[in-house]
Amino acid sequence: MYNRFRVMLGTACFTPSLSRAYCPLFALFLRIPSVHHPHHPSSSPFRGYHSSLQVKGTRDRRRILVDQNRHLCTIPEAAKQPPASTSENLSRKARKKAIQQSPESMLKQKLDMCSRNGNVLEALRLYDEAKRNGLQLSQYHYNVLLYVCSLTDGETESPSANPGLSRGFDIFKQMIVDKVVPNEATFTNGARLAVAKDDPEMAFDMVKQMKAFGIQPRLRSYGPALFGFCRKGDAEKAYEVDAHMIESEVVPEEPELTALLKVSMDTKNADKVYETLQRLRDLVRQVSKPTFDAIEEWFESEAAAKAGAEKWDVKKIRDGVVSGGGGWHGQGWLGTGKWNVTRTEMDENGVCRCCKEKLVCIDINPVETENFAASLTRLACQKEVKASFNQFQEWLERHGPFDAVIDGANMGLVNQRSFSFFQLNNVVQRFQQISPSKRLPLVILHKSRVVGGPATYPKNRALLEKWKNAGALYATPPGSNDDWYWLYAAVSCKCLLVTNDEMRDHLFQLLGTSFFPRWKEKHQVRISVSREDGLKLHMPPPYSIIIQESEEGRWHVPMSVEDDLQTSRQWLCARRSKTH
Repeated sequence: MYNRFRVMLGTACFTPSLSRAYCPLFALFLRIPSVHHPHHPSSSPFRGYHSSLQVKGTRDRRRILVDQNRHLCTIPEAAKQPPASTSENLSRKARKKAIQQSPESMLKQKLDMCSRNGNVLEALRLYDEAKRNGLQLSQYHYNVLLYVCSLTDGETESPSANPGLSRGFDIFKQMIVDKVVPNEATFTNGARLAVAKDDPEMAFDMVKQMKAFGIQPRLRSYGPALFGFCRKGDAEKAYEVDAHMIESEVVPEEPELTALLKVSMDTKNADKVYETLQRLRDLVRQVSKPTFDAIEEWFESEAAAKAGAEKWDVKKIRDGVVSGGGGWHGQGWLGTGKWNVTRTEMDENGVCRCCKEKLVCIDINPVETENFAASLTRLACQKEVKASFNQFQEWLERHGPFDAVIDGANMGLVNQRSFSFFQLNNVVQRFQQISPSKRLPLVILHKSRVVGGPATYPKNRALLEKWKNAGALYATPPGSNDDWYWLYAAVSCKCLLVTNDEMRDHLFQLLGTSFFPRWKEKHQVRISVSREDGLKLHMPPPYSIIIQESEEGRWHVPMSVEDDLQTSRQWLCARRSKTH
C-alpha cells in the first residue's frame, strides 16, 4: 500500500504558499478521497481556511490557524459544557466528573495507556471503534495515535506484522480530511512514520512543511530525517538536514552530533570530522562512552592519518587560540602521519600522564557573565514571585559582595540522614578561613529551615542569629525555589558556589549549554565527608574539562562520568610523532 502511495505522489499540495511538489505526503493524502468525508478530488480539505485567506507572513498564518482551530475538531462543546438546564444543578465537582467521563476523555485516557505500553493493536482498535461511533477526534487523539503507530521499526518488521505503519498513514490522512490543524507533534510523528518506512526524504519534507503553518521545528522534529540519512550513509542529505537545523536556530545535542561524526567518518570526510569535533567541544564539552569510542576509532583510522597540513602559519594558529579564549584554534588538522592514540588520565594540575602536555583553563568573558546574570534574573522572575526575587536582589546589593555562596540545604544533608546545622557550620567556618577578607560566606536557606524543627534548638538558634546579624544569611520565602537565589548570588558576586548539586534538572537546562557549564566548572566547590578525612573541599580544577586542541595539533578528549569524585575520568590523548 505504501509503495502505491509513493507512485501516486501528486502535484497538488494543501497550502497554496508552497510549491506543488513541496510536500508529497500531504499531496498524496489529499488526492485519495475519504470514505467518511466525500469531497471533490481536486480540492484541498484545508482550502476552506487557507486558500481563501490572504496570508502575508508566518505571524498572520499562525494567528489565522489559532482562530480557526477554535472551530475545528477538538473536544466537543457538549463534553466541555453541559446543557444550561443541567449545569445549574451540577456542582463544580460533578461538572468536572462529567467531563472526565465523556467519551472523548475516556478515549484520551485509554490512548495514553497504549502510548505508555506501546500497544499498537489496542490503539488501532480504539480508533476504529471511535470512528464507528462517530466520535470526533481531537488533535491530541490523533497525535497519540500517530506516535503509537510510529513506535515499531519498519526495517525489522514486515507491514503485515506491523499494522501500525500501514495504518499510520491512513490515520494521518483522516486527520487532514477532518480538518484538525496539525502542530509540531503531528509533523514529528509523521516524520517518524516515514522513517519507519525507511524514507528519511519524506521525513525531511515533513519538517520543511512546518513553516507553512508557522510552526517552529524542535530538535526532535529533525531526528527522524537526520538519523535516517545517517543510517543509510547519505552524508550529503544529513548535512542538508543539519544546515536546515542551523537556519531554524535549533541546537543539536550529542546524539545528533555523534551521528554526523560517524557518517563523516564512514565517508572519510576529514574536514567534516574536524568541524563536528569542534561542535562537540563547544556544545557537549565532555562526551559519553559511545562518542568517545567513535572519536578513538577516527584517530586510529587511515583517513585520519592522511588528513593534515605539513606546514602552517604559527602566528595564525596562536591568534586563533587567543580569539577563541584558549584550548582550540579551529584552523584544521595539523601535522601528517599516523596518530598515537592512548586512553589516559590527567593529574590534579591538568597535566596529561601520557604526553605531559598541560591543559589550559579557558577564560570566561566578563561581558558574558553580565549577560548571563541578566538572563538569570529574567528567568527567575518568570518562575518565582517577582517581588520576592527583586527584594532579594536589593538585599544582595546592600550586603554583598561575598567571596562564597553556600547552598545551605544541600550542605547540611551531605552524608546525613537529617539536616545537620553542625555540618553546615563546619562548611561556613572553613570558607571563612580561606576567604581573603575573612568574611562569612552567604548562606541561603529556605524559610522552613530557619523556623521550627531543629532551628529552634538553642545552639542552632544562636548560630542562625549570628549569621543573620552579620548579614550572611538569607531565608528564601515560602513556595520559592532556593536554587534561583543561591545561583544568582554566586553569579552576581562573581564568587564561589558551594553545593554538591549536579545542576542537571529542568531548571538548569533552561540556562542553556553555552555559558553555564563553563561558569559552573570554574565556580562550583563540592565537599565530601568521611570518618577518615573529615570535611574535604573539592575546589574548581585549574584546567578546563573540555575537548582541547593544542597549538601543536594534539587532541585531548574527556569522557563524561556521573561523579568524578568517585570515578577517575578517562581522557583520549591523540598526538602525531611528526609535527611542524
